[in-house]
Amino acid sequence: MTSEQTFASLLGEAAMAVWGDMPRDIQEALFETAMRDRSELRHDLARLLHERHPRTQHPAKPA
Repeated sequence: MTSEQTFASLLGEAAMAVWGDMPRDIQEALFETAMRDRSELRHDLARLLHERHPRTQHPAKPA
């Protein structure tokens, strides 16, 4: 694993650890960036995050 891959993995683990403490807009920005060109993984990642941090289950955004 390269240094960049190692650091990316460490940052990813850190983000998942504090996910429930992040503001919703930051959560959404990280999620959307992570899922860019990976639409087949969206549901699985969302489910994992909600299972680890149930309080992140936000109501729908106002229209």
